[in-house]
Amino acid sequence: MEKFRLPRISLRPPELPDSVRAVLAEAEERLAGRPKLLNLFRNCFPNTLETAAKLMDDGTTFVLTGDIPAMWLRDSVEQVIHYVPLAAGDPGLQRIIGGLIKRHMACILIDPYANAFNETANDWHWNAADGTDMGPWVWERKFELDSMCFSIRLAYLYWKETGLADIFNADFKKAMRTIVDVWRTEQRHGELSEYRFTRDDGEAEDSLPNGGLGMPVNYTGMIWSGFRPSDDPCDFHYNVPANLFAAVSLRQLGEIAKWVFRDEPFVREIARMEAEVRRGVELYGIYRHPEFGPIYAYETDGFGNYCLMDDAGTPGLLSIPYLDPSLADDPVYANTRRFALSRSNPFYYEGKAARGIGSPHTPPNYIWHMALSMQGLTASDPAEKLEMIAMLEATDAGTGYMHEGFHADDPAQFTRSWFVWSNSLFSQLVHRAMKEGLL
Repeated sequence: MEKFRLPRISLRPPELPDSVRAVLAEAEERLAGRPKLLNLFRNCFPNTLETAAKLMDDGTTFVLTGDIPAMWLRDSVEQVIHYVPLAAGDPGLQRIIGGLIKRHMACILIDPYANAFNETANDWHWNAADGTDMGPWVWERKFELDSMCFSIRLAYLYWKETGLADIFNADFKKAMRTIVDVWRTEQRHGELSEYRFTRDDGEAEDSLPNGGLGMPVNYTGMIWSGFRPSDDPCDFHYNVPANLFAAVSLRQLGEIAKWVFRDEPFVREIARMEAEVRRGVELYGIYRHPEFGPIYAYETDGFGNYCLMDDAGTPGLLSIPYLDPSLADDPVYANTRRFALSRSNPFYYEGKAARGIGSPHTPPNYIWHMALSMQGLTASDPAEKLEMIAMLEATDAGTGYMHEGFHADDPAQFTRSWFVWSNSLFSQLVHRAMKEGLL
């Protein structure tokens, strides 16, 4: 059956909050000497609010991914994450972000295995013939471990930034219980899980093998994932960066369970799972590379097979300290970063216009703007941050926005002219550089 891509959703964007306007005014002064960078920032920083966010009558917020009429759990968080540091004193921004958190919890309670949802129960689907348990709210039902991690990330960071606890209602507690139960099941996917996914659209790579069950895995303590953050199927179903993300998400859930819900048995249960996941990564997720030393694999199956690569999507190997700052000085991460930013990574490309990480999701020699932004965000050297900003500034193909992938030799060849997540990640990098006095 043909993939459903239309119609486009008509959005009523909220008014730009005062704090967002203040950042744009600051940029007018700080970036005055770099007019092209200023124009990019003017376009990209408010892009989510101006083109992708919709305030719903039920008090929630719907954020579509851009050129597809659906809301991805992962994308929608990263589309607004650069606004979270501004939210403490801005009720307008609190309404937007708090509303998105509430909608995420509702989505998780509808289907914790889905990655993308509709605005209403309109029964729109990316592919109505998918071999999985679809529902009218679900746009796509690819189980990606990182999806619910991002929901936790937004709630936790918003709580820490604002001190507001009104998001932690009964539905939030139910969603927490659902997340932990699903992850417990997926620690033993082959034995316990009823999740299956096949796609009958002539593209065999969209289906999980073995009747939709996926390739066999050994028990490790890590959590199984059917698909990567790129929405592509995993080769080996323990995605290591996603499991590191799950570990820090469990730590954050534990803190919420302890200080908000005062549920000590749940706190202990969450802590046990975090320890299991971290031990699984330590025992099964590290590969002894002959050139770089111990590095995190991108994927493993627990049987000694490894996928050694990095993908431009988040979570990826490069983004590990972005999601868990405690790992910024991890020597295994340092080795992994050198691997990811080298030709040993099969999706690292160098060309006349840029060098950086791409993805099997896009053609060969296509570098992703998101990967350049993430390299800057995770760089410890200010010179590297500025180098990434200059590279991003030079590769927008004159459009004034970021894209998905672009050809390493010719940025005018690119994918996705409207990719809001990429605009947001670029904005986060530039705004941080402004706050650090680099711009």
